[in-house]
Amino acid sequence: MTLDLVPPPALSPARALDSADALEARLREIGAARYHDRHPFHHLLHSGALNRGQVQAWALNRFYYQSMIPLKDAVVLSRLQDRETRREWRHRIEDHDGSAGEEGGIDRWLALTDALGLDRDYVVSAAGILPATRFAVDAYVDFVGRRSPLDAVASSLTELFAPAIHEQRIAGMLRHYDFVNPEVMRYFSTRLTQAPRDAGFALAYVRSNARTPEQREAVCQALIFKTNVLWVQLDALHHAYVTGHVPPGAFRPGQDGGTA
Repeated sequence: MTLDLVPPPALSPARALDSADALEARLREIGAARYHDRHPFHHLLHSGALNRGQVQAWALNRFYYQSMIPLKDAVVLSRLQDRETRREWRHRIEDHDGSAGEEGGIDRWLALTDALGLDRDYVVSAAGILPATRFAVDAYVDFVGRRSPLDAVASSLTELFAPAIHEQRIAGMLRHYDFVNPEVMRYFSTRLTQAPRDAGFALAYVRSNARTPEQREAVCQALIFKTNVLWVQLDALHHAYVTGHVPPGAFRPGQDGGTA
């Protein structure tokens, strides 16, 4: 299938990051040019061009990312010196892990993989994920532990651009795939309200705490790093399950952990 993709908008010439407004403008330019909503795999997914096995592969690999988000946020939390900021950041962990008697994002994602016919134990084990998925996600957790707390918070700013892709995914997958329904798409519908709240806080944080041009440039580079983390996972999925080069040990639809 040939996709007629719109080229990304060109980034403006490098500008002096001499204010919070200049920083925000640059961050939004980076998102417009580099966020993974532009990736061909997502266009295939949302247009109904993938088969059930390919959608299973996407959901399986993406679960590893989802499952590691609370660990990533726990690392960030441990590095924040300000109590009010820690209080705000804590809810991110509960959003994904859930709390007593209340489901979280991980539960909602497992509802999706259940509906796709994947064995839950197999999904949770991460036994069949692509090597690039593991490397990219683990690199993200490592990044927030090694870099400054400001950079760690800034790396979450892909959430600024998430609601649009969630809306596209909900509409596209419900329209094109008879093996999904609104109930199993709860992860995405919930994130339509959670992501803007989280992104708003993180944006206000970097605007306030990135006080020099050097710090603002580091914030931009942190966002670029995170867009790369997301993009490379889709590169790997496309190479394995669209082009057909599944690496040894990775999930094979109809053979591992699920039904065809």
